[in-house]
Amino acid sequence: MAQVHVSLPEDLSSWAESRVAQGGYADPADYVRDVVRRDREHERKLTALRAAIEEGRRSGVSDRDPFEHLAELRAGLRGSSGSVDAA
Repeated sequence: MAQVHVSLPEDLSSWAESRVAQGGYADPADYVRDVVRRDREHERKLTALRAAIEEGRRSGVSDRDPFEHLAELRAGLRGSSGSVDAA
C-alpha cells in the first residue's frame, strides 16, 4: 500500500479525531481513506450522470406531449404495482 502523508489544519484534524471518537473509524487515517473512497464514488456517479445528460441532449427534442407521456408512465405503474402516488 502506498503511503501519503497529509498535514491538516487544526480544525480539520480535530474534526477527524471527533469522527474517530464517535466510532466507526480505527484512527484518523481510516477516516481519511473513507472520505477519499466516498469522493471517488461520488465522482463516478457524477460522470455517469453527465454522460446521461449528454446522451439526452444528443437525442434531440421529442414531439410527444410530456403530459401524455407522464400519463402513460403512470398507467404502466398502475398495471405493474396496483397503485401510484399522486404527483
